[in-house]
Amino acid sequence: MKLLKTLKKEKFSTPPIWFMRQAGRYLPEYREIRLKKENFLDLCYNPKLAAKITLQPIDRFNLDGAILFSDILVIPDALGIKTEFIKNHGPKLQPITEKKELDSLDFNNIENYLNPVFETIDIVKSKKPKETNLIGFSGSPWTIATYIVEGGSSKNFEKIRSIAIKEEDFFQKLINILIESIVTYLSFQIKAGVEIVKLFDSWAGILPENQFNKWVLEPNKKIIKRIKELYPDIPVILFTKNAGVLNQNICQNIDFECLAIDQNLPKIWVKNNIQKKYNKVIQGNLDNILLCYGSREEIKNEVLDILDSFNGESFVFNLGHGILKDTPVENVEYVVNLVRNYKNSF
Repeated sequence: MKLLKTLKKEKFSTPPIWFMRQAGRYLPEYREIRLKKENFLDLCYNPKLAAKITLQPIDRFNLDGAILFSDILVIPDALGIKTEFIKNHGPKLQPITEKKELDSLDFNNIENYLNPVFETIDIVKSKKPKETNLIGFSGSPWTIATYIVEGGSSKNFEKIRSIAIKEEDFFQKLINILIESIVTYLSFQIKAGVEIVKLFDSWAGILPENQFNKWVLEPNKKIIKRIKELYPDIPVILFTKNAGVLNQNICQNIDFECLAIDQNLPKIWVKNNIQKKYNKVIQGNLDNILLCYGSREEIKNEVLDILDSFNGESFVFNLGHGILKDTPVENVEYVVNLVRNYKNSF
């Protein structure tokens, strides 16, 4: 329960640790399952296999948090938007760019369509170690909208950025649908048994401040306010990747427990301008590329620098983004041992 207690501002001599994308392609046991189940969404909707994958990194590393194995794009899939994952390409969605197309989207179908996800939670809850906290999650509206409007991943996001400016009525309606869908989705995750929820706004950093406030800050604020009204004891982690100094806007205007930071933010700046100023728990922020390709000495130096920087504070060790598929398992184990053997001074 160390992770949950840390998110409620308790301090420990050794900080809790888990990793974004800790259940995934770098693990041989995961790759073995994928050989038998090639369709990624089918895997997300298979409760027994999804639960098994969720628990794989817990069985291997005894991490403090088990994050649900799923994907942020189950939301558009549940809304009725054709969503698929193409091998060696990534996600592909039927683009939606006109207001009339939104009328066919039905967020009332979230509970039934995503019931396999809630079944997964129930299985994990019954099998996980008692001290391991179960983390649910969703993408945030802006990030999910990028995939819906662009029809998948994008290099420059020109299409969605132009539509958000030129077709604001359409885009606001899409964001509102996503807000309702995400609140419903997270609520059912909590009812099923998750103890913590995390919102991923992975493309927050592509927006200038005024657009950031409109499409990142305000939608996340509405979601978190609704979740807190329904479930005041459930901690919320918010990840606004590459938002930089705009994370101050987030922390000043939204009531939540923990800001997850990427590797580009200076640690001492975060400690002084976010953690102490706004009384937030910080989660982060080892470079996932360093974890994958760095030498042991380089990894050790960075891990210890992160731990020293947040020494004495409520802090969760994690990455600046998800584990890469080529990451050696031994490197992950090495980091876990470094963190486990570190002692804070209070």
